[in-house]
Amino acid sequence: MKKLFQAVAATALLAAILATAAWFLSPVRPADWAPDPVTPLEGPYAENQRLSRAAIINLGLGPEDVERGPDGRFYTGLLDGRILSFTSTEDIREFVNTGGRPLGMAFDTAGQLIVADADRGLLAIAPDGTINVLVDANDDDTLRFTDDLVIDGDGVIWFTNASQRFGVHRYMYDFLEASRTGEVIRFDPVTGETTRFADGLFFANGIALGPDDNFLLVNETGTGVIHRFWLRGDREGERDVFASELPGHPDNLSFNGRDTFWVAMPVLRGGPLEQLGEKPWLRRLLGALPQAWLVPPDRHAFVIGLSLEGELVHNLQWTEGTLHSITSVNEYDGELFLGTIADDHVGRYQLTR
Repeated sequence: MKKLFQAVAATALLAAILATAAWFLSPVRPADWAPDPVTPLEGPYAENQRLSRAAIINLGLGPEDVERGPDGRFYTGLLDGRILSFTSTEDIREFVNTGGRPLGMAFDTAGQLIVADADRGLLAIAPDGTINVLVDANDDDTLRFTDDLVIDGDGVIWFTNASQRFGVHRYMYDFLEASRTGEVIRFDPVTGETTRFADGLFFANGIALGPDDNFLLVNETGTGVIHRFWLRGDREGERDVFASELPGHPDNLSFNGRDTFWVAMPVLRGGPLEQLGEKPWLRRLLGALPQAWLVPPDRHAFVIGLSLEGELVHNLQWTEGTLHSITSVNEYDGELFLGTIADDHVGRYQLTR
């Protein structure tokens, strides 16, 4: 009995030492928060296998976003910093290597590829591959996680800085912390002026402009909410919720120019991180673990289309298929190009009306 008591005491002491070490070693300083309800996968969001019809284009690890260039080719950035152009698996060219982690991108009217590079900031890449850093700091704070962007009709660039605490290679710690340091930044290339447009967002991610640039949509990945900021018209200066209680964590966002906002959702909501929302002490302990141990496994491909009023009009899924962890969806000539941060290919899906 004495030996058993000693063994139990030794185990308890070791556990206390490990917990204390984890507490002080953890980079996470969690905030208490209560997740919103999660819409179940039933009714209009019922599981389906529609994305199983998508063609697969093998490129390299982490083609997070896909943008069509003025030359008709498609461009995407990989985990190793390369930006590729392609038309098919058999026609792939390296355009440039940013030396960082290129994520969201868009072409401006001058033919430059504007890139949200998570490591280097907002970049402008000329057709000859010359790289110019447009913005790498805001209010003297270095941009830690430049994520996605959109360019309005006046050439102004709106982009997201997902977190002011953790970079792209430690992004899971931001979800553990829930300190809401994401922001939206407005950059005017003519004046060179950079303005913080919105902040306090739980992982500011995808961004898109509505018809005639009347409003701006921003995905808040951590909460499953899409915010709308009115830029023009009678409601200028107002802010409301465009969509909420989504079944997945929204990533990139795009507008097809007519009637649909496309939303990529790489991970279903309601997982362990949300379940631990009101247990900040436990999330701090988990923050001592390597990020690879914290990434939730998810083989679910999930894309939705929302109307101009935020109503669900498309529900595209594929459970346990080749495509998964979809981080972007862009529509070109009746096809959807689907990017991912976790795999080595993009999907090409023919829409049926």
